[in-house]
Amino acid sequence: MSTAPATTSDDPDAGRPPPVPRNPVPPSASPPPALSTKSTAPAEQVTPAAATSPTSGDGGWDPAERRARASQSFWTAVVGVPAIFSVLRLGIEAGGELQTTLLLVANVGPVNLLAGFLTTAARLLSTVLVAVFALGGVLAASGHRMTRRPLFARWAEITPSWLVAASFLMALVTWPLLYLPLLLPTFAAAFQFRPERLHERPAVRALIVVAAYAGYLWLLVPTLRHAGGQGEPLPIVLLVLPPLLALFVAGPLPGIVIRLLAPVTQLAVLVVLVWAALPVISTPVLPMTVTTVGEPGATAAGAAEEIRGHVVTTDDVNMVILQERGGVRYVPVDQVRGQVLCPSEEELPRYRLRIHDFHIEDSLLEGLGRRVRPVHRVDAACR
Repeated sequence: MSTAPATTSDDPDAGRPPPVPRNPVPPSASPPPALSTKSTAPAEQVTPAAATSPTSGDGGWDPAERRARASQSFWTAVVGVPAIFSVLRLGIEAGGELQTTLLLVANVGPVNLLAGFLTTAARLLSTVLVAVFALGGVLAASGHRMTRRPLFARWAEITPSWLVAASFLMALVTWPLLYLPLLLPTFAAAFQFRPERLHERPAVRALIVVAAYAGYLWLLVPTLRHAGGQGEPLPIVLLVLPPLLALFVAGPLPGIVIRLLAPVTQLAVLVVLVWAALPVISTPVLPMTVTTVGEPGATAAGAAEEIRGHVVTTDDVNMVILQERGGVRYVPVDQVRGQVLCPSEEELPRYRLRIHDFHIEDSLLEGLGRRVRPVHRVDAACR
């Protein structure tokens, strides 16, 4: 049977309580963590807000806010540019005169102005949209190589697919046939369409490409032969090279190319937009006519006068004509003897080339329209 060891009376500390430490731990303090032989994960550290903020290359905005700002800037450009062009067209059509501008604003309704703008500027608008989406597709595919994504790449990412397809469809029906082959490389760039998507086997893929290109050239053989006989190299280049370029435009591109391509192409699109907008702004809002006027009782041929200009409005008393050489003419309606519609100089063709009965400078809409209503002979009064 075991017994506790006995204490001797000689020990001076015998029977005393144990000593208290000099700096005792307060009751509220937590005890130190126990050491363990197993490795434990370090405790999560609280990260300040500045550490979780976007990098400087993102401009300080989160992705959702960047998409919202890009969408707002895109739609502002789509809606604001036509409105600005319409106002500038009225000012230029009026010759810069305030009273004439107010006269046009009062008589040219917004629906007619929008219809006139879409008729004359649909080609320019579709060209700009196609260029933006094509460049945006290439830049978006290569944007991971840049610290800040280009503007066109952000526009291409937030634009719905139906709008991109509608832009290409509008270009298809409004562009002249001479420039329609350019839609192939721009389509491949916008939708990142590569030849690898045609077939997984390279031999079959090459056969499909060669057969499609041969059929395309077979359709254009008469036009290419006539262009060569007339000494016109530009139509040959525009008809032959774009389908080949469509095989190599899809991204991603090398980083050094993207860093040079992004600012240069975006600036080039803006410059081309301004350059191409000048003839659109100066295009007349109203149709060109020649009005023959004369006194009601006059029978001599010399008593008649021909006024070349644009009819602004007509009421029971006067016909208001904006003359081609400037100024507004009020002609009493009882003096009007006749009126003919005249084409503008921009409508005169430059090339004598056709693609299967379609003139090479006509769009698909214009070509179909000329089949329904053939071009009439220009009246002698218009010359």
